[in-house]
Amino acid sequence: MKTIWQLLLISLVPVQAIEMKLDDIASVKKACQTIAKNMVSYYTGYEPGDVPGNLPDPYYWWEAGAMFNALIDYWAYTGDDQWNEITAQGLVHQAGDNGAFMPSNQSKTEGNDDQGFWAFAAMSAAERNFPKPPGDGPDWLAMAQATFNTQASRWDDEHCGGGLRWQIFTWNGGYSYKNTISNGCFFNLAARLARYTGNQTYADWATKVFDWTQDVGFMTHDYLFYDGADSQDNCTKMDRVQWTYNNGVYLLGAAAMYNFTDGDPRWKERTEGILKGADVFFADKPKDVLYERACEPVDTCKVDQRSFKGYLARWMAASTQLAPFTYNMVMPKLRASASAAAKTCAGGPNNNSCGLKWTEQKYTKGPLDIGLEMAALEVIQSTLIHKIEAPVTREDGGLSQGNPAAGSEDDRPTLPDMVTRNISVADRVGAGILTVLMAAAAISTVRWALIDPHT
Repeated sequence: MKTIWQLLLISLVPVQAIEMKLDDIASVKKACQTIAKNMVSYYTGYEPGDVPGNLPDPYYWWEAGAMFNALIDYWAYTGDDQWNEITAQGLVHQAGDNGAFMPSNQSKTEGNDDQGFWAFAAMSAAERNFPKPPGDGPDWLAMAQATFNTQASRWDDEHCGGGLRWQIFTWNGGYSYKNTISNGCFFNLAARLARYTGNQTYADWATKVFDWTQDVGFMTHDYLFYDGADSQDNCTKMDRVQWTYNNGVYLLGAAAMYNFTDGDPRWKERTEGILKGADVFFADKPKDVLYERACEPVDTCKVDQRSFKGYLARWMAASTQLAPFTYNMVMPKLRASASAAAKTCAGGPNNNSCGLKWTEQKYTKGPLDIGLEMAALEVIQSTLIHKIEAPVTREDGGLSQGNPAAGSEDDRPTLPDMVTRNISVADRVGAGILTVLMAAAAISTVRWALIDPHT
């Protein structure tokens, strides 16, 4: 059996040369299909008696949402619809009747970031005109709006001057922690909703979240992103661990705001600054290869963290369509990383399972893991971004039906005004990496990197 690397036939040659070789495009799609098949093999939610949308242990709920987003991306990039049905089934089941991705069986673990990753899948489905969900429930856009509304209602002005908490429910460990990924998910979602719907209130919220992230110190002046801080000491003691997905989630949100504002120089500077800030996650040797610097060099990457760099790749690629000036900055890095990632996909029982350390450019023995497959899939399929249309909006072909009041417990006729007035919120997204850590904000960054999120 051929390895992913043999199928991919991707090399470090100028972007133009790759784009002109159709045979290479075909081999990229074939490689993506093989990796996607490996990724889906971990999922059992479509089987009789199982729960649609759930991954088995040791995977957390949020990672299934991330997987479905990867499959939506895969469909958009390749046109292969073989997993569309299980994707729609999983999203609809976990969205629930109101579409807000708040299933009762996740109340012991669900954070704002967890909810956000599911909403991203719905938002991507709307932006890519993914086939309409089955049944009479909310459409993809309404699901994203429902999540936004529930998160906006959690904004907490009483501690740290604003922001969403990591955990949603008071009884969960980490409720006092405010982290960058939870707020980044809210920012990203608000910015993309603003672009899709044209509603200024979403844009106002996106600006508010971005400004707060800078003001509280989660984002530095040179666009480095720290993990977060505890609200019990007013976010004065920062956990300075840097994760790839924090940079990525703000990058795509900034690019969406650049697009929404028709190229506002302020959002151009922010998009470019965040992209340059991401340089810390790309190795010098081999040049431009993506790695998770907080855990890969010291072999401490936990289950959640093994997929993180795939989201940075996903959002870097998407940013080139919303902020085209980033294309020449992004693509050399994605191509180098895709090439290196593919070379690691030579392990496991079929000699095509992917490895963690792309910088080693070969498969090294380690856990077989859905996150490793997802990360490799995202970076490799991202090299096809120039072959697909930009995400749609309501004004240029978007078909998904929205509901501005979605997710509200009170569906009075006046509630559509919910997205046109300045509401106060307190929200958090369970990124799952720092769950137990919240109790001690002063804990060292090394310790944060070593502790498994949802334990």
